[in-house]
Amino acid sequence: MIAVLGAGLMGAATAWQLARQGHEVTLIEAYDIGHRHGSSHGTSRIFRRAYADPLYVGLTGQAYEHWRELEQDSSTPLLRTTGGLDLGEGRDPEGLAAVLGAAGVPYELLDAEAAAERWPYIRFTGPVLYHPDAGVVDADQAVAACVRRAVEHGADALIGVRVKRVEVGEKVRLHTDDGRELVADTLVVAAGAWLPDLQLPVPLPPLRVTQQQVFHFPQRERGVRWPILVHKDESMQVFGLPSGADGGPLPAVKVAEHDRGTVTTARTRSGVVDPSSRARVSDFVRERLPGLVPEPVAETTCLYTTTPDEDFVLDRHGPFVIVSPCSGHGAKFAPLIGAMAADLATGRTEPHPRFRLERAG
Repeated sequence: MIAVLGAGLMGAATAWQLARQGHEVTLIEAYDIGHRHGSSHGTSRIFRRAYADPLYVGLTGQAYEHWRELEQDSSTPLLRTTGGLDLGEGRDPEGLAAVLGAAGVPYELLDAEAAAERWPYIRFTGPVLYHPDAGVVDADQAVAACVRRAVEHGADALIGVRVKRVEVGEKVRLHTDDGRELVADTLVVAAGAWLPDLQLPVPLPPLRVTQQQVFHFPQRERGVRWPILVHKDESMQVFGLPSGADGGPLPAVKVAEHDRGTVTTARTRSGVVDPSSRARVSDFVRERLPGLVPEPVAETTCLYTTTPDEDFVLDRHGPFVIVSPCSGHGAKFAPLIGAMAADLATGRTEPHPRFRLERAG
């Protein structure tokens, strides 16, 4: 039996991939499906192909195919294409264009005037990269679809059950708070921000957990279709995307800082929005996104778990498979990560060198 600990995006996707392959799977989640305590909740996550690193550009292409497979298997629309913009002197649109071009990914490189003609509700001050394959993933629906289909493919799901103790021998014994003892050949750990606190006999890299703030700003014109956007300059890195239901009943755009957060743990996070972040993001919206009302209509917090190099953790150590993608950019890869974790759990493949627990550099 393969046990999967954690039913966020990565754990749910892993359970789905394993169950559809015919493996005996038990998925364990301490809270409800779709809970708000971690990193996988909400109706809007960015899908984009624009990376400066060719490795991730290639992985986004594979992830896209897995999203479509999950949609087909679950009969649930999950990835909506909107197109995406990269702008700001710190974002290097020209450099990103070169990487996308080398990978055969479609893009356009526009000057500020041409971009303003196409997106008059955004203020541009320099070159802009547009790539049409970007879009928005509904994280809540993705988690629900993966769990539902994993169960329909034969997996057991223990929801609201917490693992209190893990014993390692020839197999892994899991002791839960409701008195169960589960015996697994392999334990896939997809615990998100709880991973550093589990005290597993596994050499984890340093993991930094931060509480992030996100804000939803109403559109001035309801009928405008917003792209996703990533903006970076010397003072801040900000992302934006259509909000979905998280922004309320009227069209809104989710805007947040990527590069700032309050260091915390999964257990001690406050859940209180940082007013200084609200002020900075509202000022950014006022100055750069004139198509939005600069006062948020909704706001919330979530957790990032970040490695020093911002690469993922996806490796096997004895009977454990550690799944931690991660570092604020992993959601777009969820069904692909599930497939990669399933391959590690069944011994089908070796981990990518960049994603090993102990890696050079």
